[in-house]
Order: sequence, then structure tokens, then C-alpha cells
Amino acid sequence: MDAAERFSDTSFDPPVRGYLHRPEAPSGDGVVLSHGAGGNAQSALLQALAEAFGGSGFIVLRCDLPFRQLRHYGPPRPGDAARDRQGLKSAVAVMTKLAQARVFVGGQSYGGRQASMLVAEEKLTDGLVLLSYPLHPPGHPEKLRIEHLPKLQVPTLFVHGTRDPFGSIEEIESARKLIQEKSFLLPVEGAGHDLGFKGKAKREDLPSLVLSKFQELFNGPRESGRNRTSPVSRLR
Repeated sequence: MDAAERFSDTSFDPPVRGYLHRPEAPSGDGVVLSHGAGGNAQSALLQALAEAFGGSGFIVLRCDLPFRQLRHYGPPRPGDAARDRQGLKSAVAVMTKLAQARVFVGGQSYGGRQASMLVAEEKLTDGLVLLSYPLHPPGHPEKLRIEHLPKLQVPTLFVHGTRDPFGSIEEIESARKLIQEKSFLLPVEGAGHDLGFKGKAKREDLPSLVLSKFQELFNGPRESGRNRTSPVSRLR
């Protein structure tokens, strides 16, 4: 796959900025990936996933959310969420022009949450990829972020560490049953919120497994209604 290129489209407000991966043999499908509250589009996890998906023919856009475009460091502020969702909507619009077939959106933690809220408001894509979904603040399991999940009408892939303080595997399993479309949970054994990508550390086998489960979910037979019996594969 060709190296990622810097991407910018200032015709939108907020503008779309990030890195674009163009595959050597395009499949026609496209994926928009966003980062967590403390990261950016250059996070090691997003880069590894973009390379894996790009190698399988996907056009991939790793985008910096609007709050990160304004501030290089620090988490989003309480009032940033709506504009960050608008930025993701613009990124999806860009990908819709670039891709010839299906478009997917997702991200890590905060980015995935904003993507899921956007798609719950408007069915803009063919599916969601939620990496380390922040189900609740650490230590506060009563503060669940699930209100929008029943409104999702697209298949959803969850990738979650078994030691993630933002939600246990059991809690994620319960939450995904709220989604009307089929879903799949890929637990990552021993991983925390970073899914094994922290500093120079990398879970080398994770990207290919995520891609495999993604293809299994989105390329398999379409099923309507809640998917309570989806197999759960554990990455060790």
C-alpha cells in the first residue's frame, strides 16, 4: 500500500484534516477513523489499523477531530462534542465522494463515541467500528453512556480490552444488546483502554484480527434484529 498522504479539505466547516491511505488495489469501500480524547490522527493504533485495512483495499481517512485541530494537547472541552460530530459528518461526506461502495466510520474511545452518536442521529454510514468504547467514566459504572445505542440502525463492531476501566467485557456485552442491528464484540485479553498500543508498545497481531472480524461481520449474511448469539473471539 502507498504511504499515507496529508489530507485537508477546507470547504467544510469545520474543515476536514488528517491522513489519507489510498490502496494499490481499491475494493471500493472506505473507512473514516478518529482518535481518543488524548490523541490525534497519528496515534499508533489508528496507523496500524489504517495500514491493515488499506492493505485489504479500503480507502482510509484518519482524521483529526475539530477540537484537536484547534488545540494540539489536552482533552476536548464539554462544549466541543457537537462540533466534533459535525467534523466527523464532514469526513464521512469526503469519504462518500472518494469511495465507490460502502462507507464505515469509527474510532477510539471519544472518537468512537462521537461517531456512534452521529450515526444514531443520522444513518450516514454502512457500519460502525468502536475501539475501546468509553461506556462509563472509570470508577463510575452508574454513569452509562448508552442512551443513543437503541437508535443505531447499522451493524457495529466493538473491540475492547479485558482490563479497560471504562467498561468491563460483561458491561459491553449488555450494552451492545441495545443495538437493533447485528453486532460483534472482540475482547483483547490483558489490554487496557489503549488496546496494547501505548508509547512504543504495539499488539502486532491486533490489526489483522480486527480486519478479520470486521470482514466477518460486514461481509457475512445480513441479519435483522438483535444479535444476541454472535460468537465472541478473544485475542490473547
